[in-house]
Amino acid sequence: MKTIDNLNFQNKRALVRVDFNVPLNDSFEVTDDTRIRAAAPTIKKIIEKGGSVILMSHLGRPKDGPANKFSLQHVVNTVKKLTGVDVLFSDDCIGSDSYIKSSALKPGQVLLLENLRFHKEEEQGDVAFAEKLSKHGDIYVNDAFGTAHRAHASTAVIAQFFAADARCFGYVMAGEVASIDKVINGAEKPFTAIVGGAKVSDKILIIEQLMSKANNILIGGGMAFTFVKAMGGTIGKSLCEDDKLELAKELLEKAKARGVNLYIPNDAVIADNFANDANIKESDINTIPDGWMGLDISNGTIKTFSEVIKNSKTILWNGPMGVFEMSRFENGTKQIALAIAEATKKGAFSLIGGGDSVAAINKYHLAEQVSYVSTGGGALLEYIEQGSLPGVRAIED
Repeated sequence: MKTIDNLNFQNKRALVRVDFNVPLNDSFEVTDDTRIRAAAPTIKKIIEKGGSVILMSHLGRPKDGPANKFSLQHVVNTVKKLTGVDVLFSDDCIGSDSYIKSSALKPGQVLLLENLRFHKEEEQGDVAFAEKLSKHGDIYVNDAFGTAHRAHASTAVIAQFFAADARCFGYVMAGEVASIDKVINGAEKPFTAIVGGAKVSDKILIIEQLMSKANNILIGGGMAFTFVKAMGGTIGKSLCEDDKLELAKELLEKAKARGVNLYIPNDAVIADNFANDANIKESDINTIPDGWMGLDISNGTIKTFSEVIKNSKTILWNGPMGVFEMSRFENGTKQIALAIAEATKKGAFSLIGGGDSVAAINKYHLAEQVSYVSTGGGALLEYIEQGSLPGVRAIED
């Protein structure tokens, strides 16, 4: 894998695609700097190697061209703070001002271009737009794993305008690709995948892919109730995709035929209302009373799942076990997170991916106790489902 460690940046301009799509408050201040913090080592390394850096990113989903609330101007101070370098800004990514600034950059300087999505050609994967962007740099570095599954101009199309020895991965991309490859292609057994979230339909492809690789698949979250109902259980008013019952049965049969242990919860914390102040009790997951809904896994399932996790050598976690945003329904997710941390401590390799799983790991301050926390939810899932991504192929091909 070709990374910034393999290239000479002395007196070169590095055009770096970063993912600075960060949340802003009403005062346009960055409220979560995780993605900028993740990109900082790449930026600092290029400067250390004698190069200058031109950063390009999107922010939000602007529909009608430039809009102040989507301006990357709002992240400049955070980038400065986290890199320790003064950051210049251009109010367009392909305007004359941007070319004047990028061509005048000296080694050690950083320029941030305005939001790529102010031009509709970015999301269209427009070749001419990609070529215009390419003129900002001598070397192209893709460090935006969160957008690597999009065939956009700045992620998948632009690389063709740089020679094979003038394009590479930044540290974020390299870390993501190496970690996913380790789980999918080099997993030490037993390999356990934990798949949660609301809907089976969102996770069909990943479950099917994992069946050819994992020894154990643990199902949690709202999607579990579709499986329970498919097996003949009564689930009260729990979340269920009735049009996916046959699919759930097929997945259960496929797992059995392939010798994969597909674990469905056997008990649940149930409530009479979707609220933190609802009446709650524990129930066998197959006999939830009418008017009640399952909102978390309960003690029996936590014990079973935790034992499987602690006996694993490779762990992939995507999706919470319940409505962990509410304190009374967070225990299942918390205990699974703690079990993963314990398994990691014993030598397992653990990859956490997907917005909610990452939020949970951060909520319980366990990010330092797992092997790798992915920055790209959709990109991670698609990488596992497809075996590669447009942004990855653009560098490697």
